Amino acid sequence: MRRHSLVLLFLLAAGAPQAYGQQAADGLTEQQRLGRQVVAQACGVCHLPPARGAGTYGPALSKASGGGKDDLMRKIIQEGTPRMPAFRYFLQPAEIDAVIAYARTLPPPAPAPAVAR
Repeated sequence: MRRHSLVLLFLLAAGAPQAYGQQAADGLTEQQRLGRQVVAQACGVCHLPPARGAGTYGPALSKASGGGKDDLMRKIIQEGTPRMPAFRYFLQPAEIDAVIAYARTLPPPAPAPAVAR
């Protein structure tokens, strides 16, 4: 009986890394890491600040982007806006989904402090 318990415990322990293997030490899934890479390569020129404290051309990406609605964010990425190019032919659907998944891990930016007059 004890031997069966040890074998069962070993099998459960061996399967645990696979169950948790989708998240790395950074807490992101494979899809979210792909999204982070795509954002850095394709979106970062407008949506990431070039230096600390610097502004960006486009809004900061966060879980609130697209009003928090994945379908709206997907449409904006695919079709673009008057200030943003469309990425329909540049990014694969899986890459667009990855960008959305990554953006949903980012906290909304802090509101800008009020300017004293």
